[in-house]
Amino acid sequence: MTLRTSNQLFDAYFSAESMAEVFCDQGRLQGMLDFEAALARAEAQVGLIPQAAVAPIAQACLASLYDVDALGVAIASAGNSAIPLVKALGKWVAGEDPSAERYVHLGATSQDVMDTGLVLQLRRALALIEADLARLGDILAAQAQRYAAVPLAGRTWLQHATPVTLGMKIAGWLGAVTRSRQRLIELKPRLLVLQFGGASGTLAALGEQAMPVAQALAAQLQLTLPEQPWHTQRDRLVEFASVLGLIAGSLGKLGRDISLLMQTEAAEVFEPAAPGKGGSSTMPHKRNPVGAAVLISAATRVPGLVATLFSAMPQEHERSLGLWHAEWETLPEICRLVSGALQQALLVSAGLEVDPERMARNLDLTQGLVLAEAVSIVLAQRLGRDTAHHLLEQCCKRAVAEQRHLRAVLADEPLITAELSATDLDRLLDPAHYLGQAQTWVSRAVTEHFALTA
Repeated sequence: MTLRTSNQLFDAYFSAESMAEVFCDQGRLQGMLDFEAALARAEAQVGLIPQAAVAPIAQACLASLYDVDALGVAIASAGNSAIPLVKALGKWVAGEDPSAERYVHLGATSQDVMDTGLVLQLRRALALIEADLARLGDILAAQAQRYAAVPLAGRTWLQHATPVTLGMKIAGWLGAVTRSRQRLIELKPRLLVLQFGGASGTLAALGEQAMPVAQALAAQLQLTLPEQPWHTQRDRLVEFASVLGLIAGSLGKLGRDISLLMQTEAAEVFEPAAPGKGGSSTMPHKRNPVGAAVLISAATRVPGLVATLFSAMPQEHERSLGLWHAEWETLPEICRLVSGALQQALLVSAGLEVDPERMARNLDLTQGLVLAEAVSIVLAQRLGRDTAHHLLEQCCKRAVAEQRHLRAVLADEPLITAELSATDLDRLLDPAHYLGQAQTWVSRAVTEHFALTA
């Protein structure tokens, strides 16, 4: 028995089971066999082959009938998966109806079988990704609204900046998800197309019946018939991979933000807790962001895989040597990684644990310095911009040197108290009163999400 390796130890962590099923060996074979069955039906429909030949061919187009190990060995000599599969299909058909065997794969070439089979797999993969993105959008929209007014330290260059809200941060994640959903909708007509060109793309073997067969085949598979075969024009696949790369990057941003917010020094937002989740083999106290790790990992791995597909685009003449081969495992791997990241994003986002009190304490770590801009803006209208900025800068330096709250330092400055009352200073140094358009951004992101969903 042939020993076959797998990555089952990591599959559940880095890939969704539903996506793994799409791109498993059986899934790949079934996509190609679906092409062969549809080709027979289409050719019978236009009268190119006898109708009686369809049933024996279609009945043999079941992936479970074929020995994957044997096909794998044969591929090493054949150079692609379609050649040994078509031979095996012919043997099955001949065993049931020798006269039907002559009509197997009529007029097609190996790349027609493999590319169209891949497109059929990608249609399933695309449906899974779209459904998960829509669910993630719903969750993020709800969370953004829930925390729309909860102040959180804005951080620029990893340092405290002016306040934002947690809802605004989540709305940023939501906006990226919505844009990715829009991109998938836009590319779908370009991606879900038939590949059918025969030996060199002319379909010469089918004579005058070529276009009727192509049209019938596209209809059978519910794919669009493109303007011409695309054996060495790979932009459709690369466009899809690029959008998946954007999705991976956007999910990586979500994961990065959550992992930073989970740091001990911040401790503001956490992944949902569960028995045995995020622990350490030696440190009982640890609560590691294991979901965020998958998001960041996918965002790190996928760009290199997308780059492989870009590198494989300048393919030679009418059929490529090696560059086409470089795609075979690359695009499925991208789909699996994105699917795994989406599963973790759904789990993390739905169960976010938030500590608003810790957020408030962290906002005050600089003892009011993060709100110096708020005071400076108001004073600029009364004292002039340069004067106000210089004055606040000196007050901030004094607050740091004396380890005092900025509010106390400002109260000691006559130039400031002459313009601002104690009530004014209290309001200006309250993070809840310096959130700008944070809630507006939440509302706009949520509205855009639901407009796409409707």
